[in-house]
Amino acid sequence: MNVLFEEDGAFRTGTVLTDNDTSLQVETPHGKRVKLKSANVLLRYTQPAASELLARAEAEAAGMDTEFLWEMCGDEEFGFSEFAADYFGHTPSAVESSAVLVKLFSAPVYFHRKGRGRFRKAPAEILQAALAGLEKKRLQQEQVERMGAELVAGTLPAELKPLLAQLLYKPDRNRLETKALEAACADTGLSPARLMLKVGALASTYDFHYGRFLFEHFPQGTDFPALPPLAAPPELPLAEVQAFSIDDASTTEIDDALSLTPREGGGWVVGIHIAAPGLGIAPGDAVDAIARDRLSTVYMPGNKITMLPDDAVGHYTLGAGQARAAVSLYVDVASDYRILGHRSTIERVPVAANLRHHDIEPVFNEETLADGGPDFPYKRELTVLWEFATVLEAGRGKPSANQNLLDYNYNVDWDAQTQDGPGAVSIERRKRGSPLDKLVAELMILANSTWGKVLADVGIPAIYRAQSQGRVRMTTAAAPHEGLGVSCYAWSTSPLRRYVDLCNQWQLIAHLRGQTPHFPPGSAQLAAAMNDFDTTYNAYNDFQRGMERYWCLRWLRQHGLSETSARVLRENIVRLEEVPFVFKLGGVPGNVHPGTRVQVSLDGFDLLDIDLRAKYLASLPPLGGPDGSAEPETVDEAELDAIGDVVDAPVDNAATAGAAPAAEETGGQEGAASPA
Repeated sequence: MNVLFEEDGAFRTGTVLTDNDTSLQVETPHGKRVKLKSANVLLRYTQPAASELLARAEAEAAGMDTEFLWEMCGDEEFGFSEFAADYFGHTPSAVESSAVLVKLFSAPVYFHRKGRGRFRKAPAEILQAALAGLEKKRLQQEQVERMGAELVAGTLPAELKPLLAQLLYKPDRNRLETKALEAACADTGLSPARLMLKVGALASTYDFHYGRFLFEHFPQGTDFPALPPLAAPPELPLAEVQAFSIDDASTTEIDDALSLTPREGGGWVVGIHIAAPGLGIAPGDAVDAIARDRLSTVYMPGNKITMLPDDAVGHYTLGAGQARAAVSLYVDVASDYRILGHRSTIERVPVAANLRHHDIEPVFNEETLADGGPDFPYKRELTVLWEFATVLEAGRGKPSANQNLLDYNYNVDWDAQTQDGPGAVSIERRKRGSPLDKLVAELMILANSTWGKVLADVGIPAIYRAQSQGRVRMTTAAAPHEGLGVSCYAWSTSPLRRYVDLCNQWQLIAHLRGQTPHFPPGSAQLAAAMNDFDTTYNAYNDFQRGMERYWCLRWLRQHGLSETSARVLRENIVRLEEVPFVFKLGGVPGNVHPGTRVQVSLDGFDLLDIDLRAKYLASLPPLGGPDGSAEPETVDEAELDAIGDVVDAPVDNAATAGAAPAAEETGGQEGAASPA
């Protein structure tokens, strides 16, 4: 005796060895012995052999018409053997009964299972809906296969064009387009980004990185909505100064300017003038909503996304030849550079000049300060302010420790075409801690710490930067900043570029006017703005550092370098000397110490993963000056922290160059390595 039974969702056969009424022991055609409950047996038969039944039944079932079987059925539940007798018109053989069972079982849309070997036909309306669903799935699968085939052939299907960002950065695996892309990636062995580059959906690797940033942080795009014209600021007194700003050539959001006026009895009045968008932008208005959403200007090599619309920037930027609304801090300074007092006021400030680094630094630097140098406009003012800044730096107890470090300025010529797409990059070294750097940094530290203390003294909350035990944090309560050596520090000098500075300016303006501040003590709005800014600002800076790494690789490819030099930072972590690219280097001997210069071969560039493959070739002698002095050290604490990012995190999130505390805290230069 043979039996047909179901096991693990499949039909199996076997020969009965022992029949104990309630249970059976059978042997399968493969020799496996199975114990079955009698109730689980679907069919008992003697012919054909156990090894032949299912093959013959499936062959018989192949000739049956499923729709005809469905039409033959009544509406009541039935067993397969009963139905086989009706279908064949005689007592069915084991093969015939099994064929009907196989056919019914294989058509769950037509026949619903109701128990072992028992079925009920699907109601007509349910069947039609199910068949429509199957047809839809069939057509969808055909669509997936067609789109996948187009991708493999090197063509971008039209359906994928409007979904490119979502497919690359946040794919929905339920979409047909995603399934087609995944299938094409499996067939080609390429990642989605590399396949999209191959089919021309991405113009360059730059578009992939920039597009990902926009998708995550600017999903609605970077264009500003239509806004009503900004109201003109109220009539303000005109300051009796001739102010000047100091910025990079590409800076358009000029937040700060300086002035120097001789003081009766000796000494000077130093003016620190900060653009005052807080006079025209009101908390809660349309422009504030935009600034609150963006929270900061985004910097990257060759591009930037401003926090404020061009119209707002144009109203308040401290452009030369304009008298612009400003919040001014006037500091009375004695002839020996002691601070005698200070006052703050809201006024219009005449801006006489916008000085640019590339024009001033050749004639105002350590060498020209030492030997007198040539005459040039604002030489006297800059010299006095630099001497004052030197005294301020010493007074903070934080003498410059970063003067031998290098910053890097990135400039991208988008009109130039390269092998990697539009954009030829130039990377310029700039020694950190120049007299201009110190001058601006110290005066901004003075303004931020002074205004932070003013607000703290009168009990008006603001957003502060605090540092203790090496940890920098943001807080709405005044607290010391150990890294800067000040009792409190409230970012206030970049209100065109940072939302926290704009918030602090609203608070300061309210105090100077004797008005109720917008953010009262314990303000949840102020705390939320601070927390959102902290998160967003860090994300923007991570993106900037990643793009600096990207453009370093583009620079190396532009110059066709196959070998170059690097400096060991730690173990097998090195930084190139031509450009500030930090990466893991293979083959570094164990006896090579941090600071050693090494020669490396550049074996491969990956602009999507922002990675560099290189090999150690040899150790190099140190660079020495003409007098035999050692070369300047170019690694600071922030960069050493970044080494951990290179080792432990994805390479495109690693920092390339840390900022000196003063530069980091006071605002920076567009195009520089770490603008703040």
